Amino acid sequence: MKRDAVSNAAVSSAATAPLASRPPPSRTAHSTAHSTARRKEPSTPWLSRVEVQRIVYPSLLAAVLLALWQVAVTVFKVPAYLVPSPWMTAQTLVTDAPLLFSAAAVTLKITLLAFSAAVILGTLIAFAFVQSRLIETALFPYAVLLQVTPIVAIAPLLIIWIKNPTASLVVCATIVALFPVISNTTLGLRSVNPGLLSYFKLNRATRWQTLLRLRIPSALPYFFGGLRISSGLALIGAVVAEFVAGTGGTGTGLAYQILQSGYQLNIPRMFAALFLISALGVGLFAAMALLSSWALKGWHESEASNE
Repeated sequence: MKRDAVSNAAVSSAATAPLASRPPPSRTAHSTAHSTARRKEPSTPWLSRVEVQRIVYPSLLAAVLLALWQVAVTVFKVPAYLVPSPWMTAQTLVTDAPLLFSAAAVTLKITLLAFSAAVILGTLIAFAFVQSRLIETALFPYAVLLQVTPIVAIAPLLIIWIKNPTASLVVCATIVALFPVISNTTLGLRSVNPGLLSYFKLNRATRWQTLLRLRIPSALPYFFGGLRISSGLALIGAVVAEFVAGTGGTGTGLAYQILQSGYQLNIPRMFAALFLISALGVGLFAAMALLSSWALKGWHESEASNE
């Protein structure tokens, strides 16, 4: 009996012994577990799978379409004055590079100036609309009127009224690109959480504080969506204005080169100029998409879902 009592006491004392008295785990096991955890950590790739697909798939489709175009023109012997082949267009783009790229620089300059003016004016007008329903009711129909009025109809008047050719082209392109910024930014500034808005009012926040800390962060996705649309419309407005000004012999942009190529039946140069216009549009849209991703990644659902 005494031996059994002594053994039971030894077992219970060993079970209830403090952790400090127990032997520590071996360093080898700890280092092995740590190295295993390091191996299991996923490496962050430079480009995600979705981003690679967005680049590879359109590129493959473009290559296939260009190949079919080249084969069709070669097999059916289509003359160059009707439809030039992609290879001839590329050759023209190289041989006429000084003329075409200088014209592209002029068109890009007008586009960027008009886009910047549209962003500044559209944002300020949207802020005014949000602060006062009276201002929005009075001015919003005129913003819609500018949007639905064909720029071809008013561009000749603007070119006559504004003596500076570059300024007149910028004004025409700004009118075309203005409405998406106003509409999207106004919608975003009004699309706030009602609970958060009530919380700001409960804490007696000023209109300026509500605008900076609540409305502007909520409006950023809508604002960048408007920038994507407005950048393309600014390019369209610049090209249309150049067409109108080019008929008077004053334009030097890509649209003017297209007009001159049509008069001279230089169709390969016309296609090369069209390619540069399309490349400028794609570049502007890609730049706005990258800017939106940089500004919204990490905190907004529209970009967090793509990671």
